[in-house]
Amino acid sequence: MKQLKERILSDGKCFPGGILKVDNFINHQMDPILMREMAKELVKRFSGHQINKVITIEASGIAPAIMVGAILDVPVLFAKKKVPSTMENMLVTEVFSFTKGRSYSVCVSGDYLCKDDKVLFVDDFLANGNAAKGIIDLVNQAGASLEGMGFLIEKGFQTGGDELRGRGIHVESLAIIDSLDNCTIKLR
Repeated sequence: MKQLKERILSDGKCFPGGILKVDNFINHQMDPILMREMAKELVKRFSGHQINKVITIEASGIAPAIMVGAILDVPVLFAKKKVPSTMENMLVTEVFSFTKGRSYSVCVSGDYLCKDDKVLFVDDFLANGNAAKGIIDLVNQAGASLEGMGFLIEKGFQTGGDELRGRGIHVESLAIIDSLDNCTIKLR
């Protein structure tokens, strides 16, 4: 997506260790106009699927997921990173965070993720695919159907995208980073 790629190059910041910071327009301060355009593009790319629910993991995936859900006119569910004491019929999995360098439990209520759901996962980044794998586990626990996974930015130099595609999952990324070597952003 040209508009996103231009914004990454103009406003993204690269840090050692393969970290791309886009918090000034995607995951801290958000550009709602760009977010809406990205959501429209994701909806277009998954137009051949029967989606009745969008799912994400808090917190950075919530904004694009809500935009996608609003366009599709379907509910949006986000997996929580802290297990609430009030959640009933809980489905839980473990996810390793590349950014934070630790594992954490994520959960959803089985009341909101069910066998009749045809789910689209939406998130801001795809790196090693750990969040995606956690969502796959939750979807499988619920007996739901995973229709696809849409990401704003994919780190193509990490294994997540290839691994998910190798499993036969429909994966769409609006921008793919081929390299962040020497803190230089190289887009595909």
